[in-house]
Amino acid sequence: MSDLLIARSLFGTTMGFHIIFATIGVGLPLMMLTAELLYQKTKDQDYVIMAKRWTKAFAVLLGVGIPTGTIAGTQLSLLWPGFMEVIGKVMALPFQIEIYAFFIEALFMSIYVYAAERIPPWMRISSLVFVALGAFASAVLITNVHAFEGTPQGFRIVDGEIVDVDPWAAFFNPSFFVTAGHVALSAYTTGAFVVASVAAFKMLRTPFGTRVYNFHKKALMLSLIIGGVFSFLTALNGHESAQYLHEYQPEKLAAAEGLFETQSYAPLAIGGFTDRETQEVKWGIEIPWALSFLAGNSFDTVVVGLNDFPEEEWPPLFVHTLFNAMVGIGSLLILLSLVAFVWNKFLKKDRFPRFFMWAFVASGPLAVLGIEFGWIFACTGRQPWTIYRVLSTADSVTTAENLGILFILFALIYAVLGVAVVFVMLYYFKKNTVIDDINRAEQKNVPLYGSNT
Repeated sequence: MSDLLIARSLFGTTMGFHIIFATIGVGLPLMMLTAELLYQKTKDQDYVIMAKRWTKAFAVLLGVGIPTGTIAGTQLSLLWPGFMEVIGKVMALPFQIEIYAFFIEALFMSIYVYAAERIPPWMRISSLVFVALGAFASAVLITNVHAFEGTPQGFRIVDGEIVDVDPWAAFFNPSFFVTAGHVALSAYTTGAFVVASVAAFKMLRTPFGTRVYNFHKKALMLSLIIGGVFSFLTALNGHESAQYLHEYQPEKLAAAEGLFETQSYAPLAIGGFTDRETQEVKWGIEIPWALSFLAGNSFDTVVVGLNDFPEEEWPPLFVHTLFNAMVGIGSLLILLSLVAFVWNKFLKKDRFPRFFMWAFVASGPLAVLGIEFGWIFACTGRQPWTIYRVLSTADSVTTAENLGILFILFALIYAVLGVAVVFVMLYYFKKNTVIDDINRAEQKNVPLYGSNT
């Protein structure tokens, strides 16, 4: 492997691990807030138990998300000095503001965890609102740097020097709102389906109709409703994202769809893989005219093909597979939510078939995979540029060599952290079961949040 490829692999592995905790860390606070609101409205203790248990899981995930995020920030400086030179002069605002967003999230999370039973309901709700807002702001601000990489704005380069810097123009770059929306909506989707996955698994292992079974069923239906709404909104936002690619990064859209020749009435390729030699998508299904409509809301929209660009500026053609996997998973999650809602509310069935339940169990891991595929597609599809048509990845990377040992060591660290998270979660919730929390909630003068083994 070249030093450039090792640097990309090292940082990609860091982000691929960190994004699991970062994404769930944005989505789970919304679930906690929803459960708290339902409890305050209905006084159904099941919802406050959900909020408590999800809060404990969130605290563990936050404990891993913070150091992995710190590692990612350090690697940006050490591995990509050329990139950070531009970011430091033009796009430092998101990093500076993000510190305050994280401070708000951590502060109000502490208030909710340690003082939930000593503060009035409106303060409990307010605390979770600020936790959710802090998590949302952190994700949006960091993602804004990625948006800037795709649509750089707010500066000029004259004779190799950065001049006429406008930080706010760079901050509100053309793809800011679309990218921020996509990240937030997909995080809420993932958080909900991760909860649904756990609830469905617990239902499969619990006798039907018992108190614990009904608790998990409530959690499942709540998460499927929230996940279904946000997965549908993510799909709508994805359509808008494709239109931004058509306008600002046409070769990325062409690579995503395996389109080589510029044409109107362009077909949408679903599945298959892109063959560079024959310049076609093999074994894919083509929907006539659909890509043109996706790109410009008109069937005669002209979509630019890869052959209009120098081949050395083509993104890797495997991004077509990543794009299809992301869209396919998102579509499946929408379908699962819709089927569950119809089955439960309209058909009035009291239990789901077993294959439905296993599909719900798979929904959480699939949602996380969808996030991974989408993130890799977003970053790899911009290659060979770090900052689109401004700074190449090769010019951004460090001149240091012998990065292979670091790559191996960090991969081992992430493996240990991953195993540790699973172990801590399993140990904690084995010691503090649902029935334990139900009993605590039903007893007077016994704290629910503070009494844990």
